Amino acid sequence: MIDKNAEATHLQYLKDEKFIEWMLTPTDELITYWQHFIEEHPEERGHLLKAKELFNQFDLSSYTLPEEKKQKAVERLEKSLRDYRQRRKVRRLLILGTSSAAAILLLFLFLFDRFRTAELPADASKDFYVGNELESKDILLYTGDQTTTFEENIDVTIKNDQVLQVKKEKSTDADEIEIDRNAINRLVVPYGKRSKVILSDGTQIWLNAGSTLIFPSTFGNKTREIKLRGEMFAEVAHDKERPFLVETEHFSVNVYGTRFNLSAYEESNPWVVLVEGSVGIKTEGNREMKLKPNEKAIRYEDGSLERSQVDVSSLVSWKDGYLTYMETPIYEVLRQIERYYNLSFNLDDHVSLQGVTCSGKIILSDNLDNVLTALTLISDTRYQRENKSIYIYRSET
Repeated sequence: MIDKNAEATHLQYLKDEKFIEWMLTPTDELITYWQHFIEEHPEERGHLLKAKELFNQFDLSSYTLPEEKKQKAVERLEKSLRDYRQRRKVRRLLILGTSSAAAILLLFLFLFDRFRTAELPADASKDFYVGNELESKDILLYTGDQTTTFEENIDVTIKNDQVLQVKKEKSTDADEIEIDRNAINRLVVPYGKRSKVILSDGTQIWLNAGSTLIFPSTFGNKTREIKLRGEMFAEVAHDKERPFLVETEHFSVNVYGTRFNLSAYEESNPWVVLVEGSVGIKTEGNREMKLKPNEKAIRYEDGSLERSQVDVSSLVSWKDGYLTYMETPIYEVLRQIERYYNLSFNLDDHVSLQGVTCSGKIILSDNLDNVLTALTLISDTRYQRENKSIYIYRSET
């Protein structure tokens, strides 16, 4: 249950057993309980409404599954719940968590979709992906000659061009770091961590795992420029006198509007998706491609740009704590999970999971077992953990 003595977020409610039960089966008792909860904790009303809004976005009616597949999924769910109860009794290290049974049940209900696997070659030599948990690394903040490390996720806010206010994820207090107003700062967010930055002009940037952001303490009078490697979601403050520019290794983004997502990881083709406003992507040849809302531009290795219509919600949902997939190859899903949880999977192109796809949604819980359980439900696979190694198998028929 949500700790009433601590500030809760909407994501905590999505993992709370009583909240899930209320959303699925709103009895008079549960309705009364949550009415009293809001009366006693009015500061939680916004978080609770956000959680309800996200929950209602999970369109349960659109997911269909053959009866045979449904029965197999039920059996896997029941086994997960049995394992959960047993692990609670013996208090093993890899216990799923106090609200895991409800979280798995929620995932079972809204993650059903078409499980699709391609025909495999007869000589497939492997039948699993192998992953390893990596050593945790700290977030690094470089400000002039000073380097500060943080074990937790952090929110960084520039105050008065001379102070960086840093709030740790699990703390209610904020630290302050003095900075040179003419300095260039660098924030390095390793795999397994996330951060948010509010720049001197009020622009908000969410940094995904494995990202580096270079930004000034204050912007000049003509332009606002930052540099990125990795992935970010940005809400850019309006200032028609000072254009906003994001530089990456392969292209630059001129921002004419407000909300967009930019992915520029080294191991994949960089892309931009526009949620609201307008942006222009400029390549080495100085050719600019402008995007409209719900459009995505991707740059290929030959330098060409391709524009397409997309469902932007599935590409930016990581910012709100969940991932959405529609017939996505499992290796792409595992790469996202790698970055988010600081794992390393052996993604062999010839492995027998090559044709497995994922359709559904995964809540990015703090507990990796919850996430891997959700993955098995949306991909018709199973997993096993041995020490720091993780094995992803095709489900038995």
